[in-house]
Amino acid sequence: MDMAFTLIELLVVIVIISLLAGWVAPQLIQRLGKAKKDLARPKMETIETAIANFYMDCGRYPDDSEGLEVLLTAPAELEEKWKGPYIKQSQLLDPWGNPYIYVAEGEVNPGSFDLISYGADGESGGEGDNADIYND
Repeated sequence: MDMAFTLIELLVVIVIISLLAGWVAPQLIQRLGKAKKDLARPKMETIETAIANFYMDCGRYPDDSEGLEVLLTAPAELEEKWKGPYIKQSQLLDPWGNPYIYVAEGEVNPGSFDLISYGADGESGGEGDNADIYND
């Protein structure tokens, strides 16, 4: 019994694998994008907790000039109250590796602050994976 494959059989297998890959790959990429988008909000909650701890220790929220860096390094005027670091540097990056944006006077959250991920493209605006994500 000869176990060799003919060229036609090999071509048929290659075509079948190519068709499957052409159908599966886009589905996989789409799910990966959705997973990153779904991960952005829980990461924001971690930052919100760090900001709340900063507030409890220092008696105020970070201002726009300090941004989220104040969670890592004590400002000179708060060195005695500051009990950080409140978060790791890596936790200040969204799932796409871009820094979260902190806005002290929130537009989406009036009377509080906004945390923003600009999505996959890292730029304001966009749709789908590029859509901006705000804290609740």
